[in-house]
Amino acid sequence: MSITKPVSVYAIPVLGQEILNNNASEQQLSSQKTLTRAIETTTEILSLNELQFAKSSAAYLLKTPRNQNSVSQISQATTNVVSVTDVKVKNIDKGIEVILVTSNSQQLSVSPKTEGNSYIVNISNAQLQLASGGSFQQSKPVTGIALVTVANADANTLRVTVVGETGAPVVELFDSQTEGLVFGVTSTASTAQQPTPTPEKQPPIELEVIAAPEGSYNVPDATTATKTSTPVRDIPQSIQVVPRQSWQDQGAVNTIDALRSVGVVQGFNSPSNGDVFTIRGFQTSNLLHNGLKDYTEGAISGQTQLANIERIEVLRGPASVLYGQGNPGGTINYVTKQPLSEPYFAASTTFGSYSFYQPTIDISGSLNSDKTLLYRLNTSYISTESFVDFFYNQRYIIAPVLSWQISKNTKLTFESEFRDQQQYPRTGLPAVGTVLPNRNGKIPLSLNTLDEDARNNRRSILLSYNLEHRFSDNWSLVNAFLVRSIRYRTDSANSGSLRPDGLTLNRTQQNYIGAPAADDEYALDNHVVGKFKTGSLQHELVAGFDLYRDISQFDQTMRAIGTIDVFNPVYGQPVGRLLSRIDQKTKNDQLGFYVQDIVKLTNNLNLVLGGRGDFIDNKVTNFLNASANQSQSDFAFSPRVGLVYKPIQPVSLYASYSQSFSQNIGTTFGGSLFKPSTGTQYEVGVKGDFLSGRLSSTLALYQLTLSNVLTPDPNRPTTFNIQTGEQRSRGIELNVTGEILPGWNVIAFYAYTDGQVTKDERYIGNQLVNVPENSASLWTTYTFAKGNLQGLGFGLGLFYVGEWQGDLINSFSVPSYLRLDAAVYYRLDRLRFALNLKNLSDVEYFTPRTINLVYPEDPFIVKGTVSWEF
Repeated sequence: MSITKPVSVYAIPVLGQEILNNNASEQQLSSQKTLTRAIETTTEILSLNELQFAKSSAAYLLKTPRNQNSVSQISQATTNVVSVTDVKVKNIDKGIEVILVTSNSQQLSVSPKTEGNSYIVNISNAQLQLASGGSFQQSKPVTGIALVTVANADANTLRVTVVGETGAPVVELFDSQTEGLVFGVTSTASTAQQPTPTPEKQPPIELEVIAAPEGSYNVPDATTATKTSTPVRDIPQSIQVVPRQSWQDQGAVNTIDALRSVGVVQGFNSPSNGDVFTIRGFQTSNLLHNGLKDYTEGAISGQTQLANIERIEVLRGPASVLYGQGNPGGTINYVTKQPLSEPYFAASTTFGSYSFYQPTIDISGSLNSDKTLLYRLNTSYISTESFVDFFYNQRYIIAPVLSWQISKNTKLTFESEFRDQQQYPRTGLPAVGTVLPNRNGKIPLSLNTLDEDARNNRRSILLSYNLEHRFSDNWSLVNAFLVRSIRYRTDSANSGSLRPDGLTLNRTQQNYIGAPAADDEYALDNHVVGKFKTGSLQHELVAGFDLYRDISQFDQTMRAIGTIDVFNPVYGQPVGRLLSRIDQKTKNDQLGFYVQDIVKLTNNLNLVLGGRGDFIDNKVTNFLNASANQSQSDFAFSPRVGLVYKPIQPVSLYASYSQSFSQNIGTTFGGSLFKPSTGTQYEVGVKGDFLSGRLSSTLALYQLTLSNVLTPDPNRPTTFNIQTGEQRSRGIELNVTGEILPGWNVIAFYAYTDGQVTKDERYIGNQLVNVPENSASLWTTYTFAKGNLQGLGFGLGLFYVGEWQGDLINSFSVPSYLRLDAAVYYRLDRLRFALNLKNLSDVEYFTPRTINLVYPEDPFIVKGTVSWEF
């Protein structure tokens, strides 16, 4: 990779006048002081022509101040968004350089400002595109400077932030003939407290990059909570960002493995159909794909594959204010890998227990010379068996992405994803004989209760685009669209109840008639983002509307099939009489209008206000019985209000109120339509950045109530429901993410959850399903950055889930467990070896669904990976 002119951020621990060489004139010194005073006193964004720069060369590497006559050339509109493909740090005789690697530094346009102890430079036509994704952070480069970060502020703006320990740093802009932009940085603390050395005696600055050799786990910004790139510390709601590096270190192959380290509990074992999670006591399939609703991915498209995902954002609590109808527990946003302007290639192969095999390829680069047309292609294939008899799973993903920088202010990204899953599935086992005693003994965990010719095949095609246009530095428009088409066929025997003898398992046979079942979803989102002032108040406004449609159709039969003995199964049982048939089409439509305003009341106090109105419509067409057709329309309003207060720069105190809703289909015995269920959450918490920003944490206290829950009519419990149910979850959560020492990363989570039924005709006082009272996780890695052990790393994981209830009746519970994982890594230049050991102590643990379906989880597993990138 040839780099002709990288951009540099230059940290210098001396007074502004010391930057000049010994031949500096009085006029040069005056210009320097003018710049210093301007930066120290203003909190407004200054244009370049308002700044005055020194006119002679600097003492370091003959860097020259930017020529004032060329400012208009730098500020003028350009046709490309410049890609910064790497961030490098190097020592020089008199200081340090942080280099933003790019081949188009002349096109960069900068806007500086100060906020509290931070000096911020926005580069309005640039993007950070590190091969590993995420942002760059540097801690304590010099006394008085706490942190240097380089991150994307939005889709067309790169932000460089320098945080002072006691005050805002002083910054001077230079030009270099070989290295582009240079920011000379010194803190007010160092200028006030340290003696001024002569240029000849000034010692070099030792610098260590905060990002470990394998990358930091700490991601400072998120988009899911506000639809804009917002620091996690400024969001009045608990949100965790799970970076790709963390689940790669864990050897994860599916999303539940990736999310286990942030306390997301698997709702029930669903490797066959899709991903369902439990967050804050409530099951959720609220999944987003780059911020667009993609709910069928969680329900029926098969397990989400990780090959094309860059990071996962977990927003806890209601999110209807921005995304409409959904479960109240939380929302999970999959943010995919985006194209890079410089050539990139990565490949890996993983082998493991039970014939596990997974090759992956990741390729990216430019399709034209001016790098306005970029591509990325991710592919992966997985083939595996299991400790369960007969089970096999083969699935692949092909995910190409194409981005087109139409102009400086307009970018269009096309994305597609092709997924296919061919599977001989499995179902769970009875609770009696697994987690409950069985007089005949313990049921073998390897038992597969299905029968011959069982299959669960699913194919998914996703197509999407994202159009972003900037009208100015303060106003932009986003137009995004997604369509996912799923075809699936599930033919298998379903486990039923275990007879009183503890041996005989009742079963039914499920088959699809004719064409495979179909599910097609469409999501469209349009919104504007605007920054403006009203008097002394600063606003960041998001306003827009979205459309969502989901159409599903299937023709399914259920037949009787012979029972099996769970201790001595005989397969190939004959299929019996027809029990039921469902041939129907369901269409769900949603139109929502939303507005959100982040108001900066003072420098350390933000107010978040939001509201949304949704029009929802559901239609069910029954092709076997026209009298069973249904149609129902509803309207729901979802508010949110939050307050963020920063008593000191690295600490935020927050409080919020938010609501969600989900439509309930059907009527009471009297014919009244059901109202939507409503989730209401109150949350307070504290967020902090420690170790100069390397380590972040959130402590949250919440109460979440789901009202208008359907519950059986006490007078007609088998045929009708009434809407008097209420369920409540409240608890405390603590998460810690980041880097304790250079090379030592950690993700830790603890939750205490009190989930129970607070109103109901039958279950009042019972605990909610799949909600452990206590759960905790710890994943940590350490990689040697120097010495004889350079490149060697180790990982350790502890995952604890307390006892939890298996059904709402609370007829049985699943015992607690503590799972131990470990890993060893070694990197040699571009080659990396990894050995992952899962469930090292071979503990038996289960995920419940009903008393008839309890899923045993994987025993001890070993996986080895070899990867290479350049």
